[in-house]
Amino acid sequence: MKRFFVLFAMFSLIACSSDKKSSPTVTSIPVDSVFPGTPSVIPGLTRDLLQRGVDQCAALWQPEDGSQADFEAFVHQWLATTPEARRTLFDKLSRTLELFNTQQNQLTIELGRPTVLAEGEPGEIDYLLTSYDAGAHFSDDMFANKLAFITILNFPHFTLAEKNTLGPGWSRLEWAYARLGDVFTERVPAEVSQRVTVARSAAEAYVDTYNIQMGHLLTEEGERLFPADMSLLSHWNLRDELKSNYADVPHANEKQEMIYKVMERIVTQEIPAAVVNNPAYDWAPVSNRVWKDGAELSLPAEGDVRYAHILNQFHAFQEQDRWCPALPTAIARNFEGGIEMSDQEVEDLFVRFLSSEQVRQVGALIRQRLGRELRPYDIWYDGFKSRSAIPEDILTAETRHRYPDAEAFHRDMPRMLRNLGFDPVEAQFLADHIVVEAARGSGHAWECLGRTEPARLRTRIGPAGMDYKGYNIAVHEFGHNVEQVTDLYHIDYYPLSGVPNNATTEAMAFLFQVRDLQLLGRGRQVMDDNATLDIFWGMYEIMGVSLVDMYTWRWLYAHPSATAAELRDAVLAVACDVWNQYFAPVLGTPDSPLLAIYSHMLNYPMYLPNYPIGHIIHYQLEEHLAACESDAAFATELQRIYRQGRLTPQAWMQGAVGAPVSVEPILSAVSAILR
Repeated sequence: MKRFFVLFAMFSLIACSSDKKSSPTVTSIPVDSVFPGTPSVIPGLTRDLLQRGVDQCAALWQPEDGSQADFEAFVHQWLATTPEARRTLFDKLSRTLELFNTQQNQLTIELGRPTVLAEGEPGEIDYLLTSYDAGAHFSDDMFANKLAFITILNFPHFTLAEKNTLGPGWSRLEWAYARLGDVFTERVPAEVSQRVTVARSAAEAYVDTYNIQMGHLLTEEGERLFPADMSLLSHWNLRDELKSNYADVPHANEKQEMIYKVMERIVTQEIPAAVVNNPAYDWAPVSNRVWKDGAELSLPAEGDVRYAHILNQFHAFQEQDRWCPALPTAIARNFEGGIEMSDQEVEDLFVRFLSSEQVRQVGALIRQRLGRELRPYDIWYDGFKSRSAIPEDILTAETRHRYPDAEAFHRDMPRMLRNLGFDPVEAQFLADHIVVEAARGSGHAWECLGRTEPARLRTRIGPAGMDYKGYNIAVHEFGHNVEQVTDLYHIDYYPLSGVPNNATTEAMAFLFQVRDLQLLGRGRQVMDDNATLDIFWGMYEIMGVSLVDMYTWRWLYAHPSATAAELRDAVLAVACDVWNQYFAPVLGTPDSPLLAIYSHMLNYPMYLPNYPIGHIIHYQLEEHLAACESDAAFATELQRIYRQGRLTPQAWMQGAVGAPVSVEPILSAVSAILR
């Protein structure tokens, strides 16, 4: 899963302001009136830059902040007019921001432990505690004591377009100044931010406990295809179990068909509510019949619970909208403010790929390999991976032996990093700054926000140890953690810590995940034709899922008064429309709603586009890193790329590989392979 949204509410403050902003309470003043007689250009500072800070402060100043005279006195007192004064202020504010982030992060981690870690069953109080947002009042407090205004005055905000235009000429310090200017762009009430956190926490709890008892699934003939104790979380574990059955295992295709039907029942909400996370019932998903103790029962379907969680978050974001004139929808804030690519730019990127002839050609290749007509679930075809030739039970036996618990995985981290070419000293440093914990759900990577704390790898570990599916996910999260530690502890300026967006950190995690067999000591994994086709097919699947997520939110904004039932019907229609346009011509079966299965739609709205963008970046990085002739060179170049920090996506990609984010490299590569 992703680099976790630790201070979600805090960062959602970007581009959110009070509704009083439409009527500023003070008038901006010219810099010349503050410092009469100063030259038009102060060394290292342009007059325009100084004026920008004054103007942005005036736009956010409210009656409770003081009068016009108070505003002018504030500007006289706090405007830094020499490069030395500005740098001193930057250092102090950066340190303060790191301290706040660290403390709020630690509180969030500790309050959330019972609900996210496998440490006993959480109680009702635990879910209440985890819904508390430690950063909800951060903005209010910083504006009240004027620290936010001091930051804005001296480190004004640049728009995304300005960063992309001016950024190539900036020094590292100027980039850091610009990123500090992103922290306090506008204002939002704490109670509004808190409601977003509450809605998200409720969806998270729903998702984390949505297990299907596979040993209690029945065919229409009453057969059980899965182990009695197998419990799979939707959607992640269901998807991974389906993928594992492309190997030569008993009843492989029957299992895939059954999982597909389970997914359909979840998406349509026809699944009987009682069978979720409950081993007391036997369920035949094809006919949707249920038994308990041998007696057939008639049980109510889940209905629209799944979609109510999406709707609740939409309404919470709607409350923020009225405070956000600059980016007045959650869609704009997610793409332009978060991903730092517009939703139209992202959609165009995806449609270009999904409409390509290469998709049809690769689909034909898969059909040939399988020796049958394609089915909807073949969006998860796993036959391009080298591990597909190795039965999963063999890999699971190995991973369970190596990693009986979280501590065993942690002890093995230095060896895994050395295997990838990391210097032994750096490998140990990275491992020492990562904590491994057994997760209640599928797992995630929780980042470190201060240089006194570790990154956290949360992964699912069964009673018998870490199975191969869990190991593969853990390696993905490990990639996140290595990135998180590297571009925090080895960064030159704290405001530049991290990566441009979540898509970029996903790309870094993919770099590790595709080398999972190498980390088990099964030989060096390099980017060959199969690996390229595997990335290509993964992009195809997740781009379709992402479009469903994006189009769902567009529908919500067009129908703000919709009920959960109406939203359910709309999502099913959107999923079928996307399927029919881009997938049915390749995979058949018109009107499949399968693309709506991803749980991210419930607890992390519009996060899904980060994955295909991450795949695009991943492939471009793989092409670049393929020139490294040794593991040591690979690790050195990887660390150079990590240490760029949080530039904009396009600036970061130019620095990493010398080209913008684009699907053309992988389309060209696949064409060459197919020829």
